[in-house]
Amino acid sequence: MDVLEIARWQFGITTVYHFLMVPLTIGLGLLVAVMHTMWVRTGKAEWLRMTRFWGRIYLINFVLGVATGLVQEFQFGLAWSSYSRFVGDVFGSVLALEALLAFFLESTFLGLWIFGWGRIPKKLHLASLWAAVVGSVISAYFIIAANSWMQHPVGVVLDTSSGEPRARQVDFLAVLTNNTALAAFSHAIVASLMVAGGLLVGIGLWHLRKRALAGRSTEEVDHQVWRRSVRVGGYVSLAAFALVALTGDWQGKLMYQQQPLKMSSAEALCETEAPASFSIFAFNKLGSNECDDVHSFTVPYILSFLAHSDFSSPVPGVNDLQEQYAEAYGATYPDDPSFGDKAGEPIDYTPVLAVTYWGFRLMIGMGAVSAGVAAYALWATRRGRVPTSTVGVYGSLLAVGAPFVGNAAGWIFTEMGRQPFVVYPNPDVPRADQVYFFTAQAVSPGISAAEVWTSLISLGVLYGVLAVIEFGLIVRFARAGVTEGDTTPTPGIGGGSSHRDGDEPPRADDDASDDVLQFAY
Repeated sequence: MDVLEIARWQFGITTVYHFLMVPLTIGLGLLVAVMHTMWVRTGKAEWLRMTRFWGRIYLINFVLGVATGLVQEFQFGLAWSSYSRFVGDVFGSVLALEALLAFFLESTFLGLWIFGWGRIPKKLHLASLWAAVVGSVISAYFIIAANSWMQHPVGVVLDTSSGEPRARQVDFLAVLTNNTALAAFSHAIVASLMVAGGLLVGIGLWHLRKRALAGRSTEEVDHQVWRRSVRVGGYVSLAAFALVALTGDWQGKLMYQQQPLKMSSAEALCETEAPASFSIFAFNKLGSNECDDVHSFTVPYILSFLAHSDFSSPVPGVNDLQEQYAEAYGATYPDDPSFGDKAGEPIDYTPVLAVTYWGFRLMIGMGAVSAGVAAYALWATRRGRVPTSTVGVYGSLLAVGAPFVGNAAGWIFTEMGRQPFVVYPNPDVPRADQVYFFTAQAVSPGISAAEVWTSLISLGVLYGVLAVIEFGLIVRFARAGVTEGDTTPTPGIGGGSSHRDGDEPPRADDDASDDVLQFAY
């Protein structure tokens, strides 16, 4: 393996691992904020216990997400310094705002939420959680705006005054309002709610079954905690699935305009068709990346509708697009030292067909699985029923992973589908004004394969340890369920003060047994 391939594996592994935590942080944060709001408004005990329990899971994931996210920054300087120089003028402003505005907002107010139980007024305490959650959403937008610029560069011109090409930003607002970013952000947020909804359904059903088999009363508050969790998770998952389909359709139409080769590869559409059919299952030479003699089971007309909102428009095929790209951007890499071993070699503009084709279907399929489980959960808990089916409950618990897999598959499809470009050319501007950058020229010059292997193995081991820690903590607290500390509105406040309404300040005699993080471990 050459340096480029190892560096891509490293970035892919660490990025996908980090991205598994991002949707849960966003989606579960929003739901915990709603639970806390309902407790403040109604005063009902089940909402307080739900806030405490799901808040613990949210905090565990948030902390591990921050730890894995920090490593991402080091990779730019280590293996992708040429890329960093090219995009620095654009990413510098966007990522600076993400850190200074969004990350500081979420981390500061999340700390206030953790330590503020019983110490600040309830409504102010609730507002601190909402501020942290909104900070996470804003942070996601800035990150997606930066990534979407790589998919569809806007607001920049190519600057070669220093002798080395770079993208110089001329319109910051265009970067933030990029239509690619708006579509990707809306898709990511509703997909995050599917992740959170699936978690509520799976864990909630498991606890309902456990309580039923133990003969526990359905009149107890804890029964309402798990039943309400299942119902909220089920409705959120179904609504999010519908919105995922709508936002995904918007995103798909933009991709056909901006990156037609990516979307045609996702359908293994080798030759241009009018009307074009949607592929259900393809076989033959996908693995060898040869778009010749690929056979598919298809549904007529659907692909034309997905691409153009009508049932007759032509959709370009992979082979035709490969020729068009070779004519526009060159059949071979430039004979330039910045391209390393790739200099002078033929350029294959077709993404890895097996990855784009099956990644696209895995994304859709896992979303459908999650929606199906949500529908089952709502049906199984209707009118106060308690599901005890081993297959249904444990299947739902296993299906917690489905939206995670779907999110990861969608991310891999998006990123690998734009190869061989790390910054994709924008077809909306004249060819002479296009700003693009090949992945082959983005690797740090002078870095050796051994150095990248060392970082890849080191990061792989570190992330493996963190994965074990996070999974173990989540399983541990999920099995434990609602704890005694979750039943009072001022966790960790001793001296008989645990039944204050949360608006009163702590008394001096509370300090002896004060443990503000009791609800978090």
